[in-house]
Amino acid sequence: MNITKENIDALNAVVKVDIVADDYQAKVTELLTDYRKKADIPGFRKGHVPMGMIKKQYGKSIMIDEVNKLLQAALNKFLTEEKLDILGNPLPRVQEDFNWDAETLSFEFELGLAPEFDIDLKSKKKVTAYKIIATEDLLDEEVKNIQSRYGKISSVDEAAANSNVTGTFVNEEKEINKKGTFLVTDLQGKKNEKKIIGAKAGDVIELATKKLFEDDHKLQAILGVPHEEIHDLDIPVTFTVEDVTKTEPADLDQELFDKLFSDGSVKTASELRDKIKEDAENQFQQQGDQQLLNAVTEHLVENTKFDLPAEFLQKWLATAGEKPLTAQEAKEEFDKSEKGLRYQLIEGKIMKDNDIKLEYQELVDYAKGFIRTQMAQFGNTNPEEKELDDIAGRILQNKDEAQKLQSQLISQKLLAFYKENINFKTKEVSYEEFTKEVYK
Repeated sequence: MNITKENIDALNAVVKVDIVADDYQAKVTELLTDYRKKADIPGFRKGHVPMGMIKKQYGKSIMIDEVNKLLQAALNKFLTEEKLDILGNPLPRVQEDFNWDAETLSFEFELGLAPEFDIDLKSKKKVTAYKIIATEDLLDEEVKNIQSRYGKISSVDEAAANSNVTGTFVNEEKEINKKGTFLVTDLQGKKNEKKIIGAKAGDVIELATKKLFEDDHKLQAILGVPHEEIHDLDIPVTFTVEDVTKTEPADLDQELFDKLFSDGSVKTASELRDKIKEDAENQFQQQGDQQLLNAVTEHLVENTKFDLPAEFLQKWLATAGEKPLTAQEAKEEFDKSEKGLRYQLIEGKIMKDNDIKLEYQELVDYAKGFIRTQMAQFGNTNPEEKELDDIAGRILQNKDEAQKLQSQLISQKLLAFYKENINFKTKEVSYEEFTKEVYK
């Protein structure tokens, strides 16, 4: 067997594999002998069928199958030993006049080679890192929500300005049929308030979603509409009133503080606000980190220039799936996936160059932390280590779940690396300002 590689250019190569009879004949003879022992052909005793007949009936198919196995193994070994960094998989070149009876069987494979490039982590163009703060207005609103949540609720006959109204929102076209509760004061504008004030159980009210609430996210929570749709959602809905109540706010006293924090850590309204601020900003940090990772990804893709073997990749995409694609469909698929592929290459180089690795035990520990958090939500705050190990083991046996956790952990490692090695400009904003800037 002889394997050679010819570089077409920096991104494309052809590997040629020559196979002769000596490479496969011994194995083919062994298989034919085994077939002869087992062959059950009328007119011959089992194991006594003439070898010539066995070769005539099975010889070519066995030879082709063995050559294909040999070819795949040899190609894989060659790619590994030569340390070739390829994209996609090798593509066999079709040879119309291929002859399986030739003394030398020659096969050719096209390769798409990964590009070589440099990454400038200290680019003069800075990425914005948002520091999201809990404003006094937000704290006021959250304290008010807590007082309302733990307050005394009583039913009333009709809605007033300070009432809670529960009912069902319906829009058949968007398949919306959702029950929700809101404060009349959450509504935006006197026109909407006027429609609700005075409403009683059983009333059906026509509303429009655009500018229905002061905060679009309130409408999103009620209707269950995706975030990317909610800001421009402008549809009619019918609202059927089911219940009207009023809430007497709870006092900001030790009884309320102990309900919220049973460890006695909060004794004053000021300490309550401090706790709310801490918890809110921890949650904001998670969103800020996700936005930062997205921004760094965009920054690196935009500022790291290299070519891809686009023609090869389109040919590969045309045959890689269960259903073959036309040339146009393959081009469209490549255009959709190109940015993701570029970042995969950038991410891989950053991890390799900076020795960022993911050990299996780290993945196990990460899975156990995830499980521990979930169990705590259901009241199990002190699970046994063996129980965590068993559950983590089962989760990581699921390929999709393991891949998802691995991706999350790698993102965390990369984010920590980016924070230390990329130039950022920090911008302090409220949560409302953050959502307007990031999700506009």
